[in-house]
Amino acid sequence: MPAPDVRNVIERYLATVANGSAAEVAALYAEDATLEDPVGSDVYRGRTAIKEFYKGLEGAQLTTTLHVARVCGLEATFHFRVVTEAGDKKYVVEPIDVMTFDDTGQITSMRAFWAPEDMTTGS
Repeated sequence: MPAPDVRNVIERYLATVANGSAAEVAALYAEDATLEDPVGSDVYRGRTAIKEFYKGLEGAQLTTTLHVARVCGLEATFHFRVVTEAGDKKYVVEPIDVMTFDDTGQITSMRAFWAPEDMTTGS
């Protein structure tokens, strides 16, 4: 079996976070995956819990931009920008995510490195 294209999975993840449903984002994760966003907060375990986490983004006007990704086998770290528009305000955060993947390309773990003070607002 050929190795999964991890960079493509990252790009699909960012596009789905911006334009997809919680179920579509959760489908990118393995059934027993973990999510910690941000690092130090509660860890979500399993696709059902991960879907609940992403429900908070549904209906939001989001854009995502990948700055840089580094892939080593079935592990990756990537820096990206998320802009959320709510009314006349924009919220911007640029996390660094660390992900692991299984041999089918599903995400097995995600840890997002950012803190509330990293978020900026503007109009």
